[in-house]
Amino acid sequence: MADNGDEDCQYRIKEGDYVVLKRGDIYKAVQIQSRKKVVFEKQWFFLDNAVGQLYSSTFEIVSGGILQPQKPKNLESSSDAKEAGTDNRNIVDDGKSQKLTRDDIETLKEQGLKGQEIIKQLIENSSTFRDKTEYAQDKYIKKKKKKYENSVTILKPSCRILAMMYHGREPGKICHLRYDTLAQMLTLANIHAGSKVLVFETCAGLVLGSVMERMGGYGSVIQMYPGGGPVRAGVESFGFPSHFHDMLHEFPICHVNALLAGTLDTTAKDPSADEKQTNSTAEEEQIQPEAEQQDSPEQQSMETNSGEAAGPDQEKIEREKRKEAKAQEKKMKLDEKRKKLAAATVLLEGRNADGLVIASRFQPCPVLMGLIKFLAPSRPFVVYSQYKEPLIECYTKLKEQGGTVSLRLTDTWLRHYQVLPNRTHPVLLMSGGGGYLLSGTTVAADRSKPAGSQRAEEPAPKRLKMTDTVE
Repeated sequence: MADNGDEDCQYRIKEGDYVVLKRGDIYKAVQIQSRKKVVFEKQWFFLDNAVGQLYSSTFEIVSGGILQPQKPKNLESSSDAKEAGTDNRNIVDDGKSQKLTRDDIETLKEQGLKGQEIIKQLIENSSTFRDKTEYAQDKYIKKKKKKYENSVTILKPSCRILAMMYHGREPGKICHLRYDTLAQMLTLANIHAGSKVLVFETCAGLVLGSVMERMGGYGSVIQMYPGGGPVRAGVESFGFPSHFHDMLHEFPICHVNALLAGTLDTTAKDPSADEKQTNSTAEEEQIQPEAEQQDSPEQQSMETNSGEAAGPDQEKIEREKRKEAKAQEKKMKLDEKRKKLAAATVLLEGRNADGLVIASRFQPCPVLMGLIKFLAPSRPFVVYSQYKEPLIECYTKLKEQGGTVSLRLTDTWLRHYQVLPNRTHPVLLMSGGGGYLLSGTTVAADRSKPAGSQRAEEPAPKRLKMTDTVE
């Protein structure tokens, strides 16, 4: 029974959970916090009443921003008098068919009428609703429902939902990566529990979080990051348990060449950080005397007036304490960064990674050529790019270098369909493209001979004739 309770608890909303709010095709990732006002689609409300409810539940926003679980209802009952008209040829959209004005609708809202009741009033006061066809009536109801119904659905975060959220709101943050392309990346890279995966991405942490979700907290993920530190905003939106982060490691991409050459020293301090620290201390020392010189007349006047000489000394002591605290904090951060670098270096030195995933806005060819050396033989890799030209360069380079097989450069085409009785057809609006993928598998090539001579010595494949038989 305890196991069933724990399993049921996984599907219920708890305080502190990261959730995704949904209304129509609009998504937003938030965290459940007590008495925290959330703004979604120009409406504000509190998520306190959602705690304890099941995920994928729909709530209605009532007065005061309070969520109330929505009861099961049949929207079609709101139009009991709905009758299928002949056709729409005599309907003129002159803006005079609706008797209710905007002020009347605002008055209905102030009276406490809910979205379903407002829709019913709009139907009753429409002079052309009964003349429309049944399909046009359904379309009218759905349009008004989307505008006037104050409801929100709370979903459990997943890689598909978060990919749809980013692609709908901020596609540039994830390099216009579509959720079907992301699913193909996870499949082509053979992401599974217990494996060691290298990830280089600039997609706000979406690809990294998707890899971690697929691995289920088992194995190790090494994030190769550019710049000063890794970006993991999308990883936080997944709301992973704490043990998921134990499998996550980080390694700066700028140290890859030193690691491959065997010259990387993980015990040495970060020279850039030391330079910054010395520069900052020099600036502080320059600023402090100037400040003391500027304040000296005031201090002298205060000393003469009050006769208290301990004030400047006390300020100087406090300033020294703050400086020491900052230096200690910097030292702790550098030590922690050094430990993480050493742990990731140990994982990379074996050059036995099980998979490589690259999805970034940078030119992928130099990144791929450097990171593919950390893969063990017979391991998959996949590279995503919004454009095909960079991947063509990678394809040509890999063919020249050798050591890979099953190279494929593909793109996907996705189109949604409206599935309704007697009116199933493709949706008119669709995404222009989902980017391109380059995938392949590493092999243990014979390094004693160049790749060109190896291919020249291989016998040419036999061409089958019409009379040949294959056994």
